Amino acid sequence: ELVAGLQCRLRALWEERELLLSEARDCARRGEELQAVLRDLCKPNEFERYLMFIGDLEKVVSLLLCLSSRLARVQNAISRMDGSTDAEEKQSLNERHKLLSQQREDAKDLKENLDRRERVVSGILAKYLTEQQLQDYQHFVQVKTSLLIEQKDLEEQIKLFEEQLENVQQSIP
Repeated sequence: ELVAGLQCRLRALWEERELLLSEARDCARRGEELQAVLRDLCKPNEFERYLMFIGDLEKVVSLLLCLSSRLARVQNAISRMDGSTDAEEKQSLNERHKLLSQQREDAKDLKENLDRRERVVSGILAKYLTEQQLQDYQHFVQVKTSLLIEQKDLEEQIKLFEEQLENVQQSIP
């Protein structure tokens, strides 16, 4: 029953991933349409700023999510430590925690810088776009960010359930 339940949950998560990938393709298509409009309207250096911002948006959000996920796993491992955990493992986990915490703080600084750049890019685009087009751009940025977060969360859930299913199947004689 447990195996069947895990398999059912995994199928549901895989279906959810397909829907999310479809939404991501739609968002990418809207991004390409916006990019085509901006290529024609903006000066080359302004268009390049927009492209750099969009590329960095994905990288910085993905970096923050990855570091947060890794940090959470290390924190979980630290919370499971007990008296039988050897000193070397404790030290290794504490060092990884410290390093990941610092890297996440650095990534937050990158995100703050990216937010400032987004305001600059919005100011540039406001010179060329109608109010509706500008709102569409802002919606695109929000959706792109949300989809990245949802995809990462879903991938983590799938990985967890796959590991649980594998462990349960290995425990059955």
